[in-house]
Amino acid sequence: MLLKERNKIKLTDTVNAYFPDFPFKNVTIKNLLNHTSGLPKYFWVAEHEWKQKKAPTNNEMMEFLESSNAKRYFKPGRNFDYSNTGYFVLASIVEKVSGTSFSSFLKSNIFEPLQMTHSYVYSFENDSIKENQLDGYRLYKGWRHLKIRSTINDAIVGDKNVYTTAEDLFKWTQGLNTGKLLTRTSLDLMYCKGETSDGKKVPYGFGFRIDTNEEKSIYHHGRWNGFSTALTKYLKEDLVVIVLEHTSYKDMHSLNKKIRQIIVENFGT
Repeated sequence: MLLKERNKIKLTDTVNAYFPDFPFKNVTIKNLLNHTSGLPKYFWVAEHEWKQKKAPTNNEMMEFLESSNAKRYFKPGRNFDYSNTGYFVLASIVEKVSGTSFSSFLKSNIFEPLQMTHSYVYSFENDSIKENQLDGYRLYKGWRHLKIRSTINDAIVGDKNVYTTAEDLFKWTQGLNTGKLLTRTSLDLMYCKGETSDGKKVPYGFGFRIDTNEEKSIYHHGRWNGFSTALTKYLKEDLVVIVLEHTSYKDMHSLNKKIRQIIVENFGT
């Protein structure tokens, strides 16, 4: 959206405008943003077709997809299907258009302006481990936590691999919603439900899930290699709940709702 406001890209641009040999034609930036692209899972491609020992970077995977046997799930716009591939491709477009790494782009355009001093992008095998950087864990036999080692999919960024703190994530939320980064017009686009080519609404805007039912919230939860994250903005209460953890906890949605209830009961709405 920053690049769109700077007239560097259009939401109607296809991936092929930036990567001419991308094998899945007619996928627009908007399709990528609201998960209506139908792209195959790059996880599968890396695990089954990538033969090198070193994990592929964004550029390497974009190039490798050109020779992959993976097939798209559906024509762009036909359905909603959450796609990590879509967001790795988006990050790759950011790199291509900006002429810098995704890490550097976020640092100079988001982290530094919002004083998010404990946030960074980490690409496995390409970046050094930062001080106090956590490992993810999984529960073993109900009591012991085992560290989860990095995988062949861990060098790619865009769909994951942003390391941050709850405090920094709150700075991000406040900065985004108070106009420090984007215009109100851009925010309205981000917080608007997408739709398929036949007009069916999908529960996702640009980077956020949209709940217009009784709860009325804008949120996103994530899970990767033991890390579980949840950021929820409850619209009725004007409340933001952020939970970050690294022990493979699976019920973040319920936990966030419980925290919300505690706040409402003790501090009012």
